[in-house]
Amino acid sequence: MPVTMIRASHVIAFQDGGHRHLRDGVVVYDGDTIRHVGHSYDGPVDEVIEAPDRVVTPGFINTHAHLSESPLDKSFVEDRGPRQFYLSGLFEFLSARDGAITEAARRASIAYSMPELLRTGTTTIMEIGGHGDVVAEHAARCGIRAYIGQGYRSGRWFTPDGRVVNYEWAEDDGAAAFDAAVRFIERVDGRENGRIKGFLTPMQVDTCSEALLRRSADAARDMRVPLALHVSQSVPEFIEMTHRNGCTPIEWLQSIGFLSERCILGHCIIPGESSWANYHADDIGILADTGANVAHAVWVFARRGIAMESFARYQRRGVNMTIATDTCPQSMIEAMRWTSVVSKIADRRTQVATAADVFNAATLNGAKALGRDDLGRIAPGAKADLLIWRGDSLFMTPLRDPVRNLVFSATAEDLQCSIIDGRVVMRDGVVPGYDLVELGRAVQQGAEAMWAGMQSRDWAGRDIEQLSPSSFPAFTG
Repeated sequence: MPVTMIRASHVIAFQDGGHRHLRDGVVVYDGDTIRHVGHSYDGPVDEVIEAPDRVVTPGFINTHAHLSESPLDKSFVEDRGPRQFYLSGLFEFLSARDGAITEAARRASIAYSMPELLRTGTTTIMEIGGHGDVVAEHAARCGIRAYIGQGYRSGRWFTPDGRVVNYEWAEDDGAAAFDAAVRFIERVDGRENGRIKGFLTPMQVDTCSEALLRRSADAARDMRVPLALHVSQSVPEFIEMTHRNGCTPIEWLQSIGFLSERCILGHCIIPGESSWANYHADDIGILADTGANVAHAVWVFARRGIAMESFARYQRRGVNMTIATDTCPQSMIEAMRWTSVVSKIADRRTQVATAADVFNAATLNGAKALGRDDLGRIAPGAKADLLIWRGDSLFMTPLRDPVRNLVFSATAEDLQCSIIDGRVVMRDGVVPGYDLVELGRAVQQGAEAMWAGMQSRDWAGRDIEQLSPSSFPAFTG
């Protein structure tokens, strides 16, 4: 296999259990695996990538995404959040949106997501949805490392009147969808030199029965795959679960034996001890004690005025905090930045949720959640999943501390090259085989069809302008 050496001004390398700043260093990888990291290398190489004034980092691990729909959030969900549901858009906006998204729009969104992810630092993506074969097809095509889960549940939520949340339950308790999710993993896991893998993902704590969650936990353990679940993501969900069980959602998951180091929980932003719930509990302690991981997607909540209280608090208690995008923009650069800033605001402290903390969350912590000690680090034996950033650009200059510059100042344009499994998958903003203009047109057409179809899906028959009025009225005359 070809041996490649990158010679860079700055390398965020792994040493003695953590990231270290290596100045004027080299990274050597043999095929898909890193062979050497240090100040020099005397062995034979087939290719040298000269990267003066560049920063080499591990690729980012994005632990929670919905590629078939997230691009369609734009121009719709921002600035909106019904007070009846404590600002959550789950029960009106998602219901209207999901029912109106066409198959063509979902496929276009998945294709569109691939260059968006690769141009903003994601090298490993955890996708939750219902179009796993399409995601696997694009992962094979563009080179991204993908963990793919086919969602399933016992029932669904809906609101008949915009006042209450009701639930409609499936006769088979989600058994058929669960079986299909298992078969999907068996079919795709290990493809593309192991870049494509599967995981189990019952969808939401309030839409899954105890029996289905127990079955999921058992299957994930037996199959040795990750287990994801949306939990503590809204006040209505929190209240519903306390009414059903007399305890918090996280307490209930602990009581049924669901929580473990295998779990990757999105979003855990409304624990009992938060001001949003005001319910005496130690949910954060339970997460830490059980080893459960949290996929924190800051922007989907912060844009509605909801903040985790706080990222630093979970971190101090010992919860393995990972970072995800969930919605648009699907940028890990923005996800790290907003995670840090919002936590500082929530805590009213500067020296918390530091650049190092969120960088660790996007790399080492994500790898830990997946049970992978060969991801999220630049070290011998690790996968050659690497990012090369400009260090001399408008937003990266002056450069002393690369990680602070990346977290607080970098843009997508500063990411020059993405390498996954030793293969260059993005260079200078170009992902081979993906025409951004054509992809944009397809997503635009899909969005327009979705906007037009919402009226028939909304409980009150509202059109897009009633559900989400434009920022300014139309010009007339």
